Amino acid sequence: MKKTVEEHAARFSEKAAEYDDSKSDEYHACASLVVDYADPDSDDVVLDLGAGTGAIALALAPHAERVLARDISEGMMEEGRRKADERGLANVEFAYGEFREPEVDSDQPIDIVTSNFALHHLADDEKREAIREMAATGARRIVLGDVAFFEEPDPDAPFYGPEVDDPATVGTLVEAFTDEGFAVTAVERVHDQVAVIVAERLGDRGEDAERGTARSR
Repeated sequence: MKKTVEEHAARFSEKAAEYDDSKSDEYHACASLVVDYADPDSDDVVLDLGAGTGAIALALAPHAERVLARDISEGMMEEGRRKADERGLANVEFAYGEFREPEVDSDQPIDIVTSNFALHHLADDEKREAIREMAATGARRIVLGDVAFFEEPDPDAPFYGPEVDDPATVGTLVEAFTDEGFAVTAVERVHDQVAVIVAERLGDRGEDAERGTARSR
């Protein structure tokens, strides 16, 4: 991670009010695919990591039993709470949580984990730890939309801020999911530097989740 959690939190809190209006077409396309692939049932609990102002969490809330939105920026979460109130969504919980410490009750079952345009702030070894934590929730499906490289990025036209971001290759992310017992069932190329990856759990969900929890301790 090129900046501390606190530095990232402060940076995003400063831009929270304008954040939604500042996003690119690729960001919105990515978010739309994450929502479509997440596809929760009405009794599903969704954990949305790096939730920001709620682009994913608020879109999924009408279709899920509950959405746990986790972020490190209080300013971004305040925007998310405001929008949830405006839309009359009472089943979304915005609270502090990091990728590697999502602050979810160990007794809380998680069915689906989502994240959009957030994981790339972590270094590759930290991304693997984060994906390990996602797997440890016991979720049957993980849907990740993020800045990620299909090929060498054009150094004159990066889709990210090299001073604060640290994107992985798509292959690195796919490998991290398969290492945790997931099958990658879809990889969508939104841009040469933007991907949506869908991972489905293999084998017995309960046993895999128990092993994942043991590994994360």
